[in-house]
Amino acid sequence: MIILLLLRIPIAVSLICAGFGGLVLVLTARGGGDLDAFGRALSAANHFLGDLAYSSVAEYTYTTIPMFLLMGYLATEGGFTRDIYAAARMWFARVPGGLAVASAVGCTLFSAISGSSLATAAAMGRMAIPEMLHWKYDKGLASGIVAASGTLGSLIPPSILMILYAVFTEQSVAKLFVAGVLPGMLSLGAYVLIVMIRVKINPQLAPPVPAVPMRDKIGSLRGIWGMLALIALVVTGLYTGMFTPSEAGGIGAMVALLLCLFSGRIKFKGVAAAGEETLKTTSMLFAAVLGAYMVTTFSALTGFAGELTSWASSFENVPPIVILAVLSVLYIVLGTFMGAIEIMLLTLPVVIPVIKGLGYDLIWFGIIMIKYLEIGLITPPVGLNVFIIKAVTGDLIGMGQIFKGVAWFILMDIVVLAILILWPDITLWLPSLM
Repeated sequence: MIILLLLRIPIAVSLICAGFGGLVLVLTARGGGDLDAFGRALSAANHFLGDLAYSSVAEYTYTTIPMFLLMGYLATEGGFTRDIYAAARMWFARVPGGLAVASAVGCTLFSAISGSSLATAAAMGRMAIPEMLHWKYDKGLASGIVAASGTLGSLIPPSILMILYAVFTEQSVAKLFVAGVLPGMLSLGAYVLIVMIRVKINPQLAPPVPAVPMRDKIGSLRGIWGMLALIALVVTGLYTGMFTPSEAGGIGAMVALLLCLFSGRIKFKGVAAAGEETLKTTSMLFAAVLGAYMVTTFSALTGFAGELTSWASSFENVPPIVILAVLSVLYIVLGTFMGAIEIMLLTLPVVIPVIKGLGYDLIWFGIIMIKYLEIGLITPPVGLNVFIIKAVTGDLIGMGQIFKGVAWFILMDIVVLAILILWPDITLWLPSLM
């Protein structure tokens, strides 16, 4: 499976091939190991894959994915991302590194309507980086803040990774969404803090920009009030139990469409484009889920998961920090050459039995895991968000400058990760009130 992924075979194909092949091997061995047993195993694996193509994604919870994706794509087609950044730029222009701070805030707000780190980095990178370069911002700072803040698309609800994690671990999607709020705000605060400290020490990194009159600041809110209300509606509805995550996705997509139509921001062509992008992304994700279930089934038949759980239970006296330190190294290493979805789908069948065996809270670990994956999105040599920023900026900024710029934010991510591990209540406090 790892060889196929390193050969750049699509994740869905890699997972399906590995799971199917493993299933045939196990069933052949159990059937006697001869040629007839191989034929029966091949037939059984074919039937299983045929059934799994439907049953693996026929989860009501998964309806949340296309709905939240549609909400984000409609917001992008309607130009709300541009207004979000413009408002943030006006309100934070005069603080040290104001445009970089505005970029971080803009990414956070867009994360709350996109659910995707890559989409957040791409959308905000097109607007924020040229603006910062126009005002002579350091190229590493300008690209690094957008690449790092884009990762909040995985942590700020709604999050596609959270939905996948919740279904595979049988946890509440709503609780995971709410659990991500405070860690997301903590990550944003860490990014803003390091920007302001660096600019205070070296003002040349981010020259000051002209002040914006209060009248213009207030006026900028007219373009984003609808999106702010939509974010508040979704988060409040989930927190209070007014509606389920699937209902929240449907309501969010409907409200986003109505906002775009009634404001005259989008035509039929834009709605069709948003729908097409939603279908493409959903299809890719569901194919990967099918592959992940193949691997999980193969793993279960071997008894691997049960053995892992028994093994993990023998470490009851090992401090949690040791286990989590080992997992931190594992995920950061995997993040240097694989994407977030691939890592999650590959490691969940192995890691979750260990976490269960040690008695850790799976909601809390879900947020920790997503934080691991966030760091992987900006860690060299692969760092998908870095490649997105490179694609957006073209020849304006070199790859080395972008990786140099994100280094400071990786450091802050590690600090935030340590805080979340040492004080789990930061993550679990809001879900405990639901």
